[in-house]
Amino acid sequence: MADPADLAAATPIVDGYPIVVRVAGRRVLVVGGGVVALRKTEGLLASGASVVAVSPEFADGFDALPVERVRRRYEPSDLDGAWLVVAATNDRDVQQEIFDECEARGVFCNAVDDPDRCSFILPAVERRGPVLVTVSTQGRSPTLAKHLRDLLAAAIPENVEELAAELAAQRKAIQSAGRSTEDITWPNPLA
Repeated sequence: MADPADLAAATPIVDGYPIVVRVAGRRVLVVGGGVVALRKTEGLLASGASVVAVSPEFADGFDALPVERVRRRYEPSDLDGAWLVVAATNDRDVQQEIFDECEARGVFCNAVDDPDRCSFILPAVERRGPVLVTVSTQGRSPTLAKHLRDLLAAAIPENVEELAAELAAQRKAIQSAGRSTEDITWPNPLA
């Protein structure tokens, strides 16, 4: 019998729908305390999430973060009140337990480097103020996603934050006049 992980690796995610979620002020659970969990935690904090991290041990760097740390193994009750979960353990059985419990509760779960146990995939991200450039390989090749992100990031003009602010002001003025911006053909601001 084929390993489900092997089948998933060969099967593209055809039902994926790319979104950006607002995590600011929301309780996000990170299970794991290694360097990968640290990196994911830093990204969540940069987005304003209220992070609780659960792990028997924590890598250097967690001490400096404004995170509630719980020093023990994961328990299903850790999901109580969680809006989103990132499972960053090295234990496939624990990852499966977390994913199954998240599915039962209707909580989105990302199991790092384990697309089979994910209800969402984290893309490679370049953030320039309100401008996000994200690249995803649907969990198949994070390395390729990072290289493509870097290639695209190099093409972003230095003044992209100012362009975004200027276009936002124009859009708001149009909407304030009671018009929709859906049918406007905008000139290319990068030209």
